[in-house]
Amino acid sequence: MKKILLSLLLVASVGCSENQTVTLEQTLETGAKLKPEQAFTTIEHADLWFEIDPEAQFVKGVTTLTLSLSKPQSRFIIDLDNNYQVSDLLINGEAGVAFEHKQGEIIAALSEPQDAGTEIKITVYYQGHPHIAINAPWDGGYVWSHTDQGKPWFATAVQGEGCDLIWPCFDYPTFEALSTDIVIRVPEGLVAASNGVLIEQSNDGKWSQFHWRSLQPQNNYGIALNVGPYEVIEDTYQSTYGHSYPLVFYYLEGKREQAERLFAEFSQQLEFYEAVIGPYPFYAEKMGVVETPHKGMEHQTINAYGQKYVPSQYNFDGLLHHELAHEWFGNQVTNTNWDHMWLHEGFGAYMQPLYAQYLHGDFAYHSMMQDIRIGLRNEFPVVSNKPMSEDDVYKPDRGPASDIYQKGAWILHTLRHLIGDEHFFSATRQLVYGTATPEPGNFEPLFADTQDFIDSVNHHTGQDYTWFFEHYLYTAKLPNLVVEKLDETLSLRWETHHTADFSLPVDVTIDGEVTTVIVGKEPEVLNLPSTSSHVIIDSEHKLLKQLDYLDEFAAYQKSVKKR
Repeated sequence: MKKILLSLLLVASVGCSENQTVTLEQTLETGAKLKPEQAFTTIEHADLWFEIDPEAQFVKGVTTLTLSLSKPQSRFIIDLDNNYQVSDLLINGEAGVAFEHKQGEIIAALSEPQDAGTEIKITVYYQGHPHIAINAPWDGGYVWSHTDQGKPWFATAVQGEGCDLIWPCFDYPTFEALSTDIVIRVPEGLVAASNGVLIEQSNDGKWSQFHWRSLQPQNNYGIALNVGPYEVIEDTYQSTYGHSYPLVFYYLEGKREQAERLFAEFSQQLEFYEAVIGPYPFYAEKMGVVETPHKGMEHQTINAYGQKYVPSQYNFDGLLHHELAHEWFGNQVTNTNWDHMWLHEGFGAYMQPLYAQYLHGDFAYHSMMQDIRIGLRNEFPVVSNKPMSEDDVYKPDRGPASDIYQKGAWILHTLRHLIGDEHFFSATRQLVYGTATPEPGNFEPLFADTQDFIDSVNHHTGQDYTWFFEHYLYTAKLPNLVVEKLDETLSLRWETHHTADFSLPVDVTIDGEVTTVIVGKEPEVLNLPSTSSHVIIDSEHKLLKQLDYLDEFAAYQKSVKKR
């Protein structure tokens, strides 16, 4: 989920602590360009310690990054918001290291160049009033709030702005710590829920401390702090793959009844994902959800939920389901660059209609697909095949924005009808797990881009479908199916905005009888029984195509909202 408008940057100080500075635009722009000083570094382990005073909105932090080098290096750069003051920096436990913290970066030269294969521990001590999210999760930062009973309740959400708003990190999607320890100290009476497994909790009469550990690679924007007067519902899920793992829901006190209803969906939704996609990737830790003061976010093993238990006409919680989708599409497989963000959001959005079909049949699937078809923008390609910052993708004046969700889902819908379920889901599993036959223990988190998915489709179908993606992913405007009826003939052809070949099977219903015609850029002519024959084109809406009436309706809806 996401996104801010950077025009809000100018008002970022509104509602901020008086000691907070305005976060730099460079810090808010995540994944824009990989720094050479970070390119040949692996984060073997991230050890994160936080002490948080919610009433003062003040954070003390200590982060130790264990780095391994694949190329000789003489200096390093770590990203950290300039709202924090760095008091000390240690290398391999030694103090007195000269460093600069400016423009959202910590820069230090090593006393002597380090060879490839070297392991370095860098410890950063920092504190400050962190950046405040104005409209989380679309705007990142800390979300300070209180419960209805007046107790502190806060969380972090930083997908679009990056991990450097919370902890010293490498703010680029391919830099996941291979393992993490997260220790969170909060005032007594509060509970801190985070990623991985709860190793230990303690209380000294003033502070409560929670130690979380993950031994799997951790999506860096997915590391999250969630604190409140939580109560917990727990159970064990028996997977169809023969193993079990914990289900955990941290909910606000006083909401037990609503929480139990939502918790009942956990196992139902997991059943769907494991049947249709494959094993839950983080079974060694937990499937966790936490109630947050913001809408939601795919925080690995501790997804944020802030939809307030609203009912749905499809009889399932769509936000819970969408964020759970990201455990596969986002956390198990992570895009190599934000330009390929549709791999997270397009697949994530398509999972809800598939689940509606799984629960209720075709009617619910088509109804939900119709809902998300309205309002496609088609102003920028879904994928540009060039390095993009997250803002380049999400800001509507710079990139595809919401099209990575709805249009991405419709591209997958059309592809599924074109190549069939067997090939579609095999290619999808290959993308997610690196194998079309995933089993617990034979996969680990990986990175991928759009070409990886295209290669998977081509491999499993035995055909080259690059032309399909040229028209739908790499071209902004949609193909237009031109239909001309003249007397007792019907002519069909595609008008497209790309030079690549293009042909799709089109269902044509004539007087109740369905005929499937392969239609390309040249006219295909059908004879009709009579001049009064009733014709319906693509009656099940299998194809993503230009539909002027839907654009007109979307424009009307937009105008009404502005009134």
